[in-house]
Amino acid sequence: MGPVLAGVLQLLALMGALALAYIPLGTYMAGVYSSDKHWRVEKWIYKGIGADPDTEMRWTAYLRGVLAFSAVGVLFLYLLQRLQGVLPGSLGFASIDPDQAFNTAVSFVTNTNWQSYYGEQAMGHVVQTAGLAVQNFVSAAVGIAVAVALVRGFARSRTGELGNFWADLVRGVVRVLVPLAFVAALVLVACGAIQNFSGIHEVGQFMGGSQQWNGGAVASQEAIKELGTNGGGYFNANSAHPFENPTPFTNLFEIFLILVIPFALTRTFGLMVGSVKQGYAILATMATIWIGFTALMMWTEFAHHGPAFDLAGGAYEGKEVRFGVGGSSIFATATTLTSTGAVDSFHSSFTGLGGGITMLGMMLGEIAPGGTGSGLYGMLIMAVIAVFIAGLMVGRTPEYLGKKIGAREMKLAACYILVTPALVLVFTAFAMALPTPGDSMTNSGAHGFSEILYAYTSASNNNGSAFAGLNADTQWFNSTLGLCMLFGRFLPMVFVLALAGSLAEQKPVPVTAGTLRTEKPLFTGLLVGAILIITGLTYFPALALGPLAEGLAS
Repeated sequence: MGPVLAGVLQLLALMGALALAYIPLGTYMAGVYSSDKHWRVEKWIYKGIGADPDTEMRWTAYLRGVLAFSAVGVLFLYLLQRLQGVLPGSLGFASIDPDQAFNTAVSFVTNTNWQSYYGEQAMGHVVQTAGLAVQNFVSAAVGIAVAVALVRGFARSRTGELGNFWADLVRGVVRVLVPLAFVAALVLVACGAIQNFSGIHEVGQFMGGSQQWNGGAVASQEAIKELGTNGGGYFNANSAHPFENPTPFTNLFEIFLILVIPFALTRTFGLMVGSVKQGYAILATMATIWIGFTALMMWTEFAHHGPAFDLAGGAYEGKEVRFGVGGSSIFATATTLTSTGAVDSFHSSFTGLGGGITMLGMMLGEIAPGGTGSGLYGMLIMAVIAVFIAGLMVGRTPEYLGKKIGAREMKLAACYILVTPALVLVFTAFAMALPTPGDSMTNSGAHGFSEILYAYTSASNNNGSAFAGLNADTQWFNSTLGLCMLFGRFLPMVFVLALAGSLAEQKPVPVTAGTLRTEKPLFTGLLVGAILIITGLTYFPALALGPLAEGLAS
């Protein structure tokens, strides 16, 4: 079997598995967030944190809950790292420096999981399990909660109430993420991923010195790392490490975990707004972009550019031979079109155009299918903009799901799509203009610029993957990337929840002959076009200086 055919078959198998999981998982999550009953363990949690899960919240109260919970998470994780040196189970590792502790705390709380450290050489068992793994669960649950609040904004009328943040958070963890992660961890352990609390072991000699490995609760963290679109690996090599990702099957299984919740949430959305077809329209938009990007990535990486590529069967530099070019290409597009950031190969070693595809996937806003929750609310914001564009074209007041899209709604949507590009481009410009940040680049020219651009794109979009080649463990990058992660996560949530509140207060608009049918293929095409055009107009100059220049020169 040739490598191209193997890659295509992997993609088809992945699509089949996602199709099988779509209806049951999406329906289950709709039931979770629509139920008025509480499990016993959930009642214990509510009592412990002093929350009343039956109290409805307006968007301002919901936002306060999101920000307060996240702020406590940042503080707790920061202190845990700063105290690591005196904690049990630290494996002898010292406490983390202040700037890196800040960066890592912000990174995991914002669902970014950017890592400017070597996991197996810096973080002990307590920080990994009680700190990082816990944030993998709750940060993903926060994203789903905000998405559900926006869906309720479309579904409800004549009220500003969006549900209860604490109930949505706890249900997301207890009913969705923990059960799925438990099953996924068992599968990974059965396939060879490690799960223990062993110390550091010498496993032999390497280049004249001893080679050391430490164990850890890897499989359990790997499961929620992918399922919650987090991305932070137990080891520096991330999902290229055989302890995290042992076989081609686990590689495909981890890609499935990355994509399954974001895709299934479109059915949850359709059921909660009372129209499954609306969910299918959003699903079709996400799937069209995802399949197109994956096919383009596989083409760029399989294209032969000389004898070495001919002999290897594709661009193998920086890729694991266990997974091949096909498996690595599918993983790379899945992780950058979501907010995962996990890697099973080094994106810096992809072809020039291949590296550009990974960047462009993040620049779209990671909405195809995007992160857990963030992908859905990002796509719904783009749907609002597409409806507004269609309204301008036909001279009619734009409507979406029975709600008018007026000046207030458009201002909030516009602010949402402007925040991230502003962070990416402004901080990239500063990093290139100042003398010190440039010293962190391994490469010069277009590829060096791509290293900087990729880092700020990844941080601002809460992705977390790295282009490699950039030394990001400096005060400048730890601080500025941390700020990008904070603003890139929570400023868009402000606009999403404000939009949800505004929509929930409206009365429904009756459907007429002039209403745009947003469940039809025509709207899907309009939405895809709007996403690509808006992203292209925003980022094309920066892409032209980096990956496009490198790709056209090769």
